[in-house]
Amino acid sequence: MGSDSVRGIDRRRLLGWGGLAAAGVVAAGAPLADARPGHAAPAPTGSGIPPDARPGGAYDRYVAGLAAEDRFSGVVMLSHRGRTVLSRSYGMADEEKGIRNHEGVAFNLSSAGKPFGAVAVMQLVQRGEVNLWDTVGTYLTGFAEEIAEQVTIHHLLSGTSGLNTPEEDLRRVFQSREEVREFYEQWARRSKPVAPPGTPTHHAGAEVAIPALIVEAVTGMTYWDYVEEHVFRRCGMTGTAFYTRPQWLTDEHIAHSYMRQADGSRVDAVRNLDKGSPDPYQLGKNPGRNFIDPPGDGGFATAPDLVRFAHALGDGTVLDRPYAEVLTAAKMPHPPQVGGRNGRAATADASFGAYSMPVGIVEGQWVIGRAGVNPGSVASWNIYPDTGWVGVILGNHDDDVPFQEIVQRETQAVLGRGAGG
Repeated sequence: MGSDSVRGIDRRRLLGWGGLAAAGVVAAGAPLADARPGHAAPAPTGSGIPPDARPGGAYDRYVAGLAAEDRFSGVVMLSHRGRTVLSRSYGMADEEKGIRNHEGVAFNLSSAGKPFGAVAVMQLVQRGEVNLWDTVGTYLTGFAEEIAEQVTIHHLLSGTSGLNTPEEDLRRVFQSREEVREFYEQWARRSKPVAPPGTPTHHAGAEVAIPALIVEAVTGMTYWDYVEEHVFRRCGMTGTAFYTRPQWLTDEHIAHSYMRQADGSRVDAVRNLDKGSPDPYQLGKNPGRNFIDPPGDGGFATAPDLVRFAHALGDGTVLDRPYAEVLTAAKMPHPPQVGGRNGRAATADASFGAYSMPVGIVEGQWVIGRAGVNPGSVASWNIYPDTGWVGVILGNHDDDVPFQEIVQRETQAVLGRGAGG
């Protein structure tokens, strides 16, 4: 499964995605404003576009400076009410072929792709085919009785299942979709309850894998096919997919992930399956070894497609508005977190767990989104529904990338609270 950690920083704390409090009544909601032109989201003060969010503004200059120092390779995008305000691309998508990063390049999402699975489940809830209070055993066999009869879909999506999943075999090289699916199905079935359902379980892998299995059991489709057809295509995300390793190797529109090695060199992950990350949080991992990302996790997306996904959540395209609001509504509060190398407070003033993603209140505004990190890649998408902004950060280097700070700078820029410089 995709990781939320890189270079010793706990990515679960990036946007408050730490342990979720016990499952219970939905707390204050995070309603999604329609971000399309002409729809009623209050505009930022002044001219409508904060100076730091404009081309040539503080955020633009900050990312350009990182790229000039070889500390960022990828794409950043800011969109306001459906209009692209800032789009910048830096570095190489494929150094061997001399292909540069650009808006049409898809990047590995890691954990930033996990909310797609929650959307898929909520579509089944909307259609009356699944209930959030149903237990795992309602749809799946082969799980221990204490899981099958006590853990609900709500527990899984809200990160309060009380389950622990065994460590993955990070060094295995998979050769087919079928092999990946079989391995992760058996991996999910080896989950063990370590606390009563309703207990925060810190991003357990089972909470991603089991809902994907339920989607397959209910629809009769593979998780990948269902999400591509009913989420990506419905949202108009034509450059987004669960690409396979052969596609990653040959398609010029997929960014290769470059991992920094212990000796200081960078290697192309997908062309060097014998190499792995030296990061202690992902030791030995190489995302290219998975023939395809595990069900419920990852995928590849372009920056414009993630903006389209954000709009589709807000305008009823992918889920009816009430169900989208259930998806993103704050369930339970996260405890105060401290993140970053220098101990500064985490991004959100107040952070909550929603379904497969954190939501937070920053400077009095809701922020909805998800971040993820794999060896050789970083990804983040944020929705600012109160003012109609969407921000995307996609990168294909994993070393010396001040990822948390980039996200914070994005937030400061769109909220008009920039640090300048």
